[in-house]
Amino acid sequence: MRPLSDIKGIICAMVTPMHADESVNLEGVRRQTRRQIEAGVHGVFCLGTNGEGYILSHKEKLQVAEAMIDENAGRLPVYVGTGCVSTRETVELSMEAERLGADVLSVVCPYFAAASQEELYRHFAEVASAVSIPVLLYNIPMRTGVNLSVDTVKRLAAIPNIVGIKDSSGNFDQILQYIEKTPKDFIVLSGNDSLALWTLQAGGKGGICGIANLFPRIMVSIYESFMAGDFASAKRASDSIRPIRDCFKLGNPNSIVKLAANLLGQDVGPCRRPFYTDDAAVRQKVLEVLSTNYSEQMREARA
Repeated sequence: MRPLSDIKGIICAMVTPMHADESVNLEGVRRQTRRQIEAGVHGVFCLGTNGEGYILSHKEKLQVAEAMIDENAGRLPVYVGTGCVSTRETVELSMEAERLGADVLSVVCPYFAAASQEELYRHFAEVASAVSIPVLLYNIPMRTGVNLSVDTVKRLAAIPNIVGIKDSSGNFDQILQYIEKTPKDFIVLSGNDSLALWTLQAGGKGGICGIANLFPRIMVSIYESFMAGDFASAKRASDSIRPIRDCFKLGNPNSIVKLAANLLGQDVGPCRRPFYTDDAAVRQKVLEVLSTNYSEQMREARA
């Protein structure tokens, strides 16, 4: 088992490459895994929001996780998203991911049906008791309809293998409270790329970042510059992702990431319908943003 000190830095929330017919492109998973390792990220993460874990079958999820774990070959920590609507399926998928060799599990809050804080506590506690590897809570209330309260996270932090939380709420005050009200060794990661630097400054450990699919070296430089004491460089890198993040208003954010990745020559295919941005005006706008703000990265990506 990897030491908890390895859970840090910039972890790429990787897209799941697909063929034109929306079938999973496992060679694409391997190719993107290699690309992230070569770019210097500190971990790779499959089956999250950007990875379309919500729309893949159980079998497909295992295929993607297995391909990433095998291609990674122990070089970086591999994070696998195993959160499902039911506790039973989450436990089953989590146990299977552990058997495949996942280093860390990311477990999103159950979604669709409203869950109380007590139900959330019991859900996460049962999942954690079924596995021996570290578990990260995943809070993304705009997608799940429920927010993990600070008090609930504090309770869950007492469970030995619940080691941290990825927060994608966009609520920085809540991130601060997660840091302040949990033990010092509890790991807080930003799921909002623009808050990764500020989370580090507040005492968090980094971020699980979708923009790393596009510009992994920029995202890595945020962490590396900050750790080297060069806050000005870290902030410049953080500020530089604002133009592409502003494109998220044009559609579903993870569909915009995949569209931009394709425009950068990464050939990751479409999002699975109905979540597929195939609008000429949106495509043109994203291309303009990339060409205007990231011309150097476009040349490198296409080289």
